[in-house]
Amino acid sequence: MNQQQMMKLRKMQKQMQEAQEKLEATVFTGTAGGGVVVAEVKGSHEVVSIKIDPEAAQDDLEMVQDMIVLAINDAVKKIDEESQKLLGGFGGGMGLF
Repeated sequence: MNQQQMMKLRKMQKQMQEAQEKLEATVFTGTAGGGVVVAEVKGSHEVVSIKIDPEAAQDDLEMVQDMIVLAINDAVKKIDEESQKLLGGFGGGMGLF
């Protein structure tokens, strides 16, 4: 690998690291049941909060539990989509991947 390719690689690595750090710090919101359950998850996949409409919790606990899972999965899907958007372009820049 020549000097110019090494410089391009270092620059790309730095950009990729910055994009990864930005992604991990971003909070993504997932919802279920039309907003009955709202999950906030960082890009690092750390669950930040779960909010549940109190009226829904009184009606059917099992349904609310299912909605919690759906809301978290919705947020994780958004993380994956954003990750692909931010980091997916780095693979083709130098023909390395």
